[in-house]
Amino acid sequence: MTFSDWFERALPYEEFLKRHATEGDRRAWSEVYDSVRLTDAQRDLVAAFPRRMLVLCLAGAWCGDCVAQCPILARIAAANPRIDLRFLDRDAHPDLASALRICGGSRVPVVVFLSEDGQECARLSDRTLSRYRWLAARQLGSQYPGGPPPSDEGLTAAVTQDWLNEFERVQLMLRTSARLRQMHGD
Repeated sequence: MTFSDWFERALPYEEFLKRHATEGDRRAWSEVYDSVRLTDAQRDLVAAFPRRMLVLCLAGAWCGDCVAQCPILARIAAANPRIDLRFLDRDAHPDLASALRICGGSRVPVVVFLSEDGQECARLSDRTLSRYRWLAARQLGSQYPGGPPPSDEGLTAAVTQDWLNEFERVQLMLRTSARLRQMHGD
């Protein structure tokens, strides 16, 4: 089965939560969604994306990393109707979870970006760079050699920017693709 086939089986954000989340899970996702704010510049950037993007997210409604990040994806997708974001539950689709294993494990969320005709463009999994910096600084302390981690208060904004960077990178890939430019005559 191709990622395009999986995408067709996947659910929109609210439907995914209705089907797979407990009331407590839905409340947690809603709190994060309500707290995520795109700046005017971020919203304008996403709104200007001309290419249709299919975004498939393998997630778990129970997963803390999903709670912290999937509502960000939904906020980004809401800024442009050409971004079609859909979700599949990891536990309900073990064959897909196996195909998307990261570092030897079935991690979530895993996001697969597809072109409008279902070609894989990119994958991003479980945590963005800012979230890993934040986590490493806490777990490794003085052994952490990386750049400065975001503050607790700035973590959601930093992770939002990380995701926006990836959406923009894929959009630029789609926009400059010779194949897609020929298909669209631009």
